[in-house]
Amino acid sequence: MAKKTPVTKPATKPRTTKRAAAKQPPPLEQHHTPVPFASANRIRAEFGDGVSPDEFNALLHCTCYNPHRLLGAHRATWQGKSGIVIRAWHPDAVRVEIFIERKREARQLERLHLNGLFGIFIPDATFPIHYKLKYYFAAGDSWTTADPYHFEPSVSDLDLWLHGEGNHLHAYRKLGAQMITFNGVEGVSFCVWAPSAKRVSIIGDFNRWDGRVNPMRSMGSSGMWELFVPGVKAGTGYKFEILTQDEHLRYKADPYAFAFDLRPSTHSKVADQAIHHWRDAEYMERLRERHYLSEPMAIYEVHLGSWMRVPEEGNRWLNYRELATRLVPHAKRYHFTHIELLPVSEHPFDGSWGYQVTGYYAPTSRFGTPDDFKFFVDYCHQHGIGVILDWVPAHFPKDDFALRWFDGTALYEHADPRKGEHKDWGTLIFNYGRNEVKNFLLSNALYWLDHFHIDGLRVDAVASMLYLDYSRKPGEWEPNKFGGNENLEAIAFLRQLNEVVHAEYPGRFTVAEESTAFQGVSRPTSQGGLGFTFKWNMGWMNDTLKYFEKDPIHRRFHQDDLTFALVYQYTENFVLPFSHDEVVHGKGSMLAKMPGDEWQQFANLRLLYSYMYAHPGKKLLFMGAEFAQGSEWNFDRSLDWHQASHPMHKGIERCLEALGRIYRQCREFWIFDNEPIGFRWIDFKDHDASIMSYVRQGPEGHIVCVFNFTPVPRLGYRVGTPAGGDYEEIYNSDATEFGGSGVGNYGRVMAQDVPWHGCKFSAHVNIPPLGAVFFRKKGL
Repeated sequence: MAKKTPVTKPATKPRTTKRAAAKQPPPLEQHHTPVPFASANRIRAEFGDGVSPDEFNALLHCTCYNPHRLLGAHRATWQGKSGIVIRAWHPDAVRVEIFIERKREARQLERLHLNGLFGIFIPDATFPIHYKLKYYFAAGDSWTTADPYHFEPSVSDLDLWLHGEGNHLHAYRKLGAQMITFNGVEGVSFCVWAPSAKRVSIIGDFNRWDGRVNPMRSMGSSGMWELFVPGVKAGTGYKFEILTQDEHLRYKADPYAFAFDLRPSTHSKVADQAIHHWRDAEYMERLRERHYLSEPMAIYEVHLGSWMRVPEEGNRWLNYRELATRLVPHAKRYHFTHIELLPVSEHPFDGSWGYQVTGYYAPTSRFGTPDDFKFFVDYCHQHGIGVILDWVPAHFPKDDFALRWFDGTALYEHADPRKGEHKDWGTLIFNYGRNEVKNFLLSNALYWLDHFHIDGLRVDAVASMLYLDYSRKPGEWEPNKFGGNENLEAIAFLRQLNEVVHAEYPGRFTVAEESTAFQGVSRPTSQGGLGFTFKWNMGWMNDTLKYFEKDPIHRRFHQDDLTFALVYQYTENFVLPFSHDEVVHGKGSMLAKMPGDEWQQFANLRLLYSYMYAHPGKKLLFMGAEFAQGSEWNFDRSLDWHQASHPMHKGIERCLEALGRIYRQCREFWIFDNEPIGFRWIDFKDHDASIMSYVRQGPEGHIVCVFNFTPVPRLGYRVGTPAGGDYEEIYNSDATEFGGSGVGNYGRVMAQDVPWHGCKFSAHVNIPPLGAVFFRKKGL
């Protein structure tokens, strides 16, 4: 506590400030013009600790980059006596007393300057010395606290070096607002990266949002600013007040904040990370041994703000705890393995669905506290459901309280708009070539896996990261050093991200939302790939929906829309997504996309989901699909749960229950998902009848899947089979309990020794209208 760490002076000499108007939050208008410190030389001589008049003036003029040099306790010699000088600072204080540990009486500090600087020399005192300060104010109130300027830095030289190198993978344990006990004193260590700032102060509830009270210590060339503030509690609101080189003040939320006030407030909040007691140890232990490529994966994609609301209470959101106890049983009903959440990181605008993040380290306060969100994940895990987070490292919004122009410079973003701005989205692009920015994102990814036990990260808008010319016209982008359009810095970042996630947290996974032909997205980095575990198959999704939206009479001309995906099926590890993006912006609901009358629409939808579940690849459905929501998704209201009571919608529910159960039970559908051995065409050439058939192969048997994409039932249709004998009909999308017509095969068919479709055996099959039937053969 006694020895002060040397601090490197910022490049620019401090000057008298011109305060800019504050936007959020408005600090108190108490920033008086300081009285010139005429007695500085006398004080320096009397207390003998080498502080210059310029240093005092910097403090008084709010440009001080090293307040610990003046304030706190220092060795000094005065009038031939050795001892300790203690200076205290509060611009509104009229008197200050000091209470020294093991001393009975308080002593009053001398007022060294009218603007709130006080000091005292204590002869013969030695370190360590423990004390508190009591400030008295003109209104008669007082405030007692330990001295923030009596503590060593709470970040080490190693922390600073790792951060600068971009390798501080757990930077969230040091930056931001850390609740710690420092030398027996409870409080919060604040740390922020702002290398171009002239001065940074922490402002909050504890100092009446007054940036003069708690200037932070510059940690030199690292660009870090640090201050331990005693007595700050969980739930306290705060921000950073940053004085820029052009002498304007910026009021910034903490990039590493663990919690935020509910919008429209933009205050960061101190959060206690050690409250929740996890009960998912067994699940987490199994997680380390998972092999997702050869496991079933059926994902239920959810927007928490619109899944379900409470109309009896002003249409309020469910909180994280309420969501857990309702959402988990619902997901289990349909045999989903994972719940994927649209971004839950803090964001100010509901209409962004969470994709314009301002608080990367904070679960949104809309639904509760970070502790409540931990309960949500814990509850999912205790019931065998994994949790995937939608993560957004591709861009961030221009809100002035957040990352944009953080310290008065383009710190997190590129200064050049050709690299630093998404004009389509009105957002900014991270500077992936800057070590500290990469560190911010890498640490953030690990933070969710570490603190919240998240199973996997779905990385949004990867395509926009990979290409410098993404959604740009000629002249609006700059080629890379090789003259190409690849964003080499972003590619290097994504590879590092995946390497770090898989190395630090075995059993966790990453999923790329990537829609281009970029090769090796889900291949290991050691093989030249990006290293993602999975990639969304956007091509399959687009082609499949394009086919199903056609009137059945025209489908015979477009069968290639369905077969093309199998040409590239095994180039990546695919997830088949029918996501939120397919039911917004005028695209209509999944049900509304289907052609025909009501019966045909529901039959087509059952056929579509059957086709997806039987096709190689992991599955993803957006909420509302399970009961065939009739209207397009609206982020601002609940799903239309009342529709589930309608018989046809109820049929979709039962259909998806059956598909989920069969998918989980039958290894043929997933054990060889990413190996060609797991799929074999029987026939896709009957264009006129629009019938297709294929085999899903497993180690203990196989399943013959037959699809009829027209409303004409095909009775006694011969289909080739890999084996002869009895085949069990395990699924029929036309079952009456699903709302179908009941055309089927009475539970089984017999394959005869009649070659057909290139197979040695075949069977006569009744194929229902707009229907799918699955036949299982065990033992082969």
